[in-house]
Amino acid sequence: MSIEALPPPGGDVIAQSANHEVGGGFNVMAAARRYGMPVIYAGEHGTGPMGSRVREALVKDGIVLAKAPNPAGDSGFCIALTDAAGERTFVSHIGVEGQVGAESLEALPVADNDWIYVSGYSLAYPGKASALLDWLDTLPATCAVVFDPGPLLARIDHRQLARLLPRIAIWSSNASETRTFAGRDDLEAGIAVIASRLSGSAAVVVRDGPRGCWLHQAGKTRAIEGFASQAIDTNGAGDAHTGVMIAALAEGSPMPTACARANAAAAIAVSRRGPATAPDREELENYLEANPAH
Repeated sequence: MSIEALPPPGGDVIAQSANHEVGGGFNVMAAARRYGMPVIYAGEHGTGPMGSRVREALVKDGIVLAKAPNPAGDSGFCIALTDAAGERTFVSHIGVEGQVGAESLEALPVADNDWIYVSGYSLAYPGKASALLDWLDTLPATCAVVFDPGPLLARIDHRQLARLLPRIAIWSSNASETRTFAGRDDLEAGIAVIASRLSGSAAVVVRDGPRGCWLHQAGKTRAIEGFASQAIDTNGAGDAHTGVMIAALAEGSPMPTACARANAAAAIAVSRRGPATAPDREELENYLEANPAH
């Protein structure tokens, strides 16, 4: 829903518009797939109306479903409120995607050079975190794990997070999440705190709105310039950034180049309403060609 501003407690506002869209983890998968990367959704999807929407969107974007629908219930949903400044606020209800079994994870075909995207939401769900972490421990060291803590960072059990940190190849978060996790107001200091808790080979990418993103790699932090854009809806912009970054890296792009391409994808995404608004490859290439300074 698009609103002027959030209502006070006990109050009400009239939304200017309301749409039903598939979002959440789908945003990241769609961004990577539209760039050209093969993508498999390894999570659960339900048998009710929400699950049907999820499957329809996944199939439309050419994303492979690793599992059949879960008969235990429906997929969850989220109410996303986007204010006049383009900022979004979420209220989420968890469905069958909040759980996963060890057997289904072990059945996944994993190649040595695969990229595994893990959302902080998964670690915040009690029915999912332990099985997921156990499975990640069995993967080849050459599989790159990308972790985005998301807005539920404070709900993640610190012991679960501590298990994951050494396995992360890329930490990807926004500026607010970075400051919260690191306990630092200064963003670069916060990035250094996060990097100190990861392996020496890991990279930290911090999205910083229209300024672009920060990249910490091999002990050094640098700014990757963003692109000018008229933001009308930031919902899913970070997901577009992460999905394109992963797809570009998988294709062989150097980390700074992948981050610049991700910045461009996010700039396009915020100029549109809705969650899964990442561009396809042709549109992104045209955008980059029109902005050669980057």
